[in-house]
Amino acid sequence: MAEWAPVRVRAPANIYLRRAQLIMLLAAIIPTILTTPVGVILLVSGGSSSVALVAGVLVLAFCASSLSGYVLGSIFLRRSATLVKVQNEFLSSVSHELRTPMTSMRMFVEALQDNRLKDPEKREECLSILQNEMLRLDSLLGRLIDLSRIESGMQAFAREAVGVTEIADASMGAFAAISINAAADVKLDIDADLQVIGDRSALIQVCVNLLSNAWKYGGESQSIDFKIAKAGNNEVLFAVTDRGPGIPAGEQARIFDMFERGDSAVKNGRGGSGIGLAIVKAIVKRHRGRVELETPTEGGSRFSVFLPRQR
Repeated sequence: MAEWAPVRVRAPANIYLRRAQLIMLLAAIIPTILTTPVGVILLVSGGSSSVALVAGVLVLAFCASSLSGYVLGSIFLRRSATLVKVQNEFLSSVSHELRTPMTSMRMFVEALQDNRLKDPEKREECLSILQNEMLRLDSLLGRLIDLSRIESGMQAFAREAVGVTEIADASMGAFAAISINAAADVKLDIDADLQVIGDRSALIQVCVNLLSNAWKYGGESQSIDFKIAKAGNNEVLFAVTDRGPGIPAGEQARIFDMFERGDSAVKNGRGGSGIGLAIVKAIVKRHRGRVELETPTEGGSRFSVFLPRQR
């Protein structure tokens, strides 16, 4: 009877990081502890001997450099551990988001292959659902690729003066196509004379993402305020306000993270992949701007984007 060849299982990355920390501790701290008294003794007992003084200084300098190296190495190792954790969480989230449409597609394909759907209307409905799931999967992958390119610095953005009227008109047109099945009441308040510095298509994407987010989670009223105004001497404010339930303070810090959605949105079964706000934050950051989230006194949520103004 043939025997199975032994399979070597690699340890997780966090275990390697712990081992590296232990090795650094043994290689840096212990020799430093043993060597420091030697340097002190040479300095104290050297007297007028220049050789002993120089040797003592060199030994203590070696100890100080060893400690500095250990501290810096520990910092880099901790950052590596954090990156590994983020990578694992990202892979887990991506696999979960991709599994849902893939499972639906597999079930409908099996139903078609087994010829279980005899009714032509049912077959057409099944094919329509398959098409929608494929479009959803393609959109999800495209947004992930866009976010990855932006955060890695591979996405090049133009830096030119763009009128806010042009951005607002294009954003409203794109948003109207998205919300065609349930039109929203968008109140536009814009200072038409303003210009911002940035990439036209990327800034339109920021506004469309914020409008879509307000439309999805804005409650039953579907009333949205879209304001573009001067902020201070050097910035332009893009503010989108909805009339929804708002976002609790405990969730506001992580709402811009990838695949993160508010608990109320998840409980109510609202659609969305949790990537739109992450793309907004990445684009605004690359444009040297900032994003703020607040809850107005009248309720809802207000997302404010501040971008450099073209004088």
